[in-house]
Amino acid sequence: MSKQLRLMENYHILLWLFKDISWMMEFQVFGSIMIIPTLFMAVYILYKSKEHIEFWVNLAVLFWIMANSSWMLIEFFNLGNKIISLPFFILGLVSFFAFVYKSRSISDVS
Repeated sequence: MSKQLRLMENYHILLWLFKDISWMMEFQVFGSIMIIPTLFMAVYILYKSKEHIEFWVNLAVLFWIMANSSWMLIEFFNLGNKIISLPFFILGLVSFFAFVYKSRSISDVS
């Protein structure tokens, strides 16, 4: 992958940290706002990696952020039970295992 995409991944971590620190500190407005750039960056990275095996890991990351964000919003605003986040975590696991399977298939060919 390109250096530019690696740099974007690093900035993505920064956004993620701001969102999660806001969650921990119970900064509801800032934490809720930080969901938007964090998800946007995850989608951008996913789109840029669509031709690479890392696509599957990036898809898992997107689902993880969706799960994490929904859980945060549920806690912030008493929107129900955190179990609502479970499907996103499961989809993240499925995506990661797809990565493992496809990586193994590629290494078997080499």
